[in-house]
Order: sequence, then structure tokens, then C-alpha cells
Amino acid sequence: MIRVAVGAAPVDVAGEMARHDAGGYGASASFVGRVRGDGGLTELYLEHHPVMTPRGLEKLAAEAQRRWTLSALTLIHRVGAMAPGETIVLVLASSAHRAEALAACEFLIDRLKTDVMLWKREAFADGRVRWVEERAGDQTRAARWERGA
Repeated sequence: MIRVAVGAAPVDVAGEMARHDAGGYGASASFVGRVRGDGGLTELYLEHHPVMTPRGLEKLAAEAQRRWTLSALTLIHRVGAMAPGETIVLVLASSAHRAEALAACEFLIDRLKTDVMLWKREAFADGRVRWVEERAGDQTRAARWERGA
């Protein structure tokens, strides 16, 4: 079972985990990314492309399925306005053994940052607004999967 979703609604992490784990798989790995409130951040806005963003997530999910023997995969990304503490992304990967579930989860979050059309805008309590630039480490982490990590 592969499930990919993009939307503005809050992510029900507990509900998604229960739904995902209903199959009784041997091992499940998860990543929950949340909005940080550093430096007085009041809002994170994620802009996306309505066709290319879901397509990019689906492509990554299919690549993870190709690389590892996964029993289930859930990849949910939120878009729109979010406050500190809210969930941005949820990655759940299950397989018969932990190594594959953990590797798939790490691969997805590393590559998502570089391969999927998403743009972040931050708003702060003092009135500043800025678009978030890609970090050098994002490309480095994504590139290691090209070397077969």
C-alpha cells in the first residue's frame, strides 16, 4: 500500500499511524516534521504546484518502493499556512525488517527537500517576511542516495 497526499488540512499523525500500521508489519519507521518557532516565527507558508508537487511525491514514493521491499508507505505533505508546532510532513515506511523501513524513511525526507516543488515563506512577529533558501546540506544529503547509500 502506497499512500501519497498533499493538502492544507492539519495532519492527524496518530490517526495516520493507526491507519498505516493496521497491516501488522514487522517494522515501521516514521518521520514527523513540524514548524519550528525559532526567532519569533509566527507562520510558515508552503507554496506548491498543484500538479507537479503531488507528482514529485508520488515519484519519490515509487522510487522508495523500487529500492526497498516495503509493505506500506505513507507520505503526506501539508501546504498553505501553518503555525509553529504544526505538522508539515509525515513519512511512514513499513517492511518486514527495520533496516529497509529506516532507509526508505530517511531517503524520502532527504530527497523530498530537493526533488519536490515546494517553496517556504516565513513570517515573523516583528513584521519580517522572507522566502527560505535551500541549505547547502540539503543537496549533500540528497546526493548521497545517488551513490547508493
